[in-house]
Amino acid sequence: MHVLLLKEPKDEFGPDPYITALATHGHKATLIPVLSFKFVSLNTLADKVFQPEKHGGLIFTSPRAVEAVKMCLEAEDRREEWNRSVKDKWKTKSIYVVGKATAALVRNLGLDPVGEDTGTADVLSRVIIEREDRNIRPLFFPCGSIKREVLPTALRDNGVPLETLTVYQTAEHPDLEKNLKNFFEEQGSPGSVAFFSPSGVKFCLDVIRRLSGDQLTQIKFAAIGTTTGDAMAAEGLCVSCTAEKPTAEHLAAVIAKVLQ
Repeated sequence: MHVLLLKEPKDEFGPDPYITALATHGHKATLIPVLSFKFVSLNTLADKVFQPEKHGGLIFTSPRAVEAVKMCLEAEDRREEWNRSVKDKWKTKSIYVVGKATAALVRNLGLDPVGEDTGTADVLSRVIIEREDRNIRPLFFPCGSIKREVLPTALRDNGVPLETLTVYQTAEHPDLEKNLKNFFEEQGSPGSVAFFSPSGVKFCLDVIRRLSGDQLTQIKFAAIGTTTGDAMAAEGLCVSCTAEKPTAEHLAAVIAKVLQ
């Protein structure tokens, strides 16, 4: 059965892991990018990345934030400085992450992530609160323009100092509606549609409702996690399944179950 994945493709070579995981369950998946990203404040970010002594650690809740840091290392002299001294200074501090994709990118920077199995910023915030002394220098949190306030609020309410910087802006992908229309014209209504973020729900749901028409109630709607599931439910959508963890294998397993 056909599954529509509303997410950005992996930047690495080879098939997207979500497409591969669904194929093992006998389902063909199509991926349509929902979001576009614009990096901002990279000079300010670079200044902070190269002054680890001013911060108690790093927090990454999205792959894009790690990519922004990677962009700050692209100049040859910056990369040499990072490898010579800056990286090792950060390695003496905690580098917190949400999700395996973000953790993998952090490891590519030469750092050791903590919290990749937390799954959500809410759970990660509890890990940080348990681990951190309140007298540390501020944790540095590079983030997107539409981040949720769960983690910053939780840390500040518990006295953990935090400094945030918006390093990318999120907007609707310019070809989203056209790509969705083409999909429905060519494939018809899918057996399942998977959402990967509240932003995806915001940008896609009205179009999907319009294109699927009276077939809407036949579609099994899946969520990558509880935050996305809550956003779907808030829009009156029936959530058929939610991945236990935000991985390709976990999502494919629950989708396969509801499509039996």
